[in-house]
Amino acid sequence: MINANPLPPHDWPILQPGWVWLCGAGPGDPGLLTLHALNALRQAEVIVYDALVGPEILDWANSTAKLIYAGKRGGKPSAKQRDISLHLVELAKKGKKVLRLKGGDPFVFGRGGEEAQTLVQHGVPIRIIPGISAGIGGLAYAGIPVTHRDVNQSVTFVTGHDQSGESPSSINWKAISDGSQVIVIYMGIKHVGSIRAELLKAGRAADEPVAVVTSATTTNQKVLETTLGRIEVDLKSASMAPPAIICIGKSVLMRQALDWQDMILGNAPRNTDPLGRGRPAEAS
Repeated sequence: MINANPLPPHDWPILQPGWVWLCGAGPGDPGLLTLHALNALRQAEVIVYDALVGPEILDWANSTAKLIYAGKRGGKPSAKQRDISLHLVELAKKGKKVLRLKGGDPFVFGRGGEEAQTLVQHGVPIRIIPGISAGIGGLAYAGIPVTHRDVNQSVTFVTGHDQSGESPSSINWKAISDGSQVIVIYMGIKHVGSIRAELLKAGRAADEPVAVVTSATTTNQKVLETTLGRIEVDLKSASMAPPAIICIGKSVLMRQALDWQDMILGNAPRNTDPLGRGRPAEAS
């Protein structure tokens, strides 16, 4: 861990003893931390962090901070959510300056709302620091815009499993299929077969473009471009593993033109007009 130079002068909030700040660390690349997140890392006495928070991010922590791992990964032994929440309460009641550091954004499929509610119920004051969600930032690193005027005027974010870890039975896939041109699914690899079947049954086309991005924004990032009909078999062939974001819709085609990480390597876009406009995009 490092003791870096102070942040530029500003009215930065002060993490007081007995407070818990619930903070999003972004999808993985430490450069995607917000300045408020960095400010929190500099001040916290105790940092309770998730599995998707990498060591490069923890390197920004105060050199005297105590680091407590509280990761939850599907199918692997992990702390129970209630125990994590109550541990945050306990630390705050001891007068510690507590930072709860979560991957992505704490309020986007991150259980941040549950933890915040428990803290408030126990009289612990909180601050929420949003982060860049993987469903937006991770896809951007793959060259996929979640919205594009020629593609979609709606996007739906969906979780790929419920509280029990099973495929979410409460989701109306027919309504989502009919109402959203682009669908972004978090944590969906485990149940991709059933999700695929539900969407095809709901009327989505088998040849609809799909992208799967794993370990988004990190040096281990991988991207699979496929179709809804082939996603299950192609995922198995590619041996891709969570954490992953799945994007379904024509915006996936934009990767052919906007794969900026490939451009860094000196490669030209595969197709500068993937939507078949036949003319340059117009300015607003």
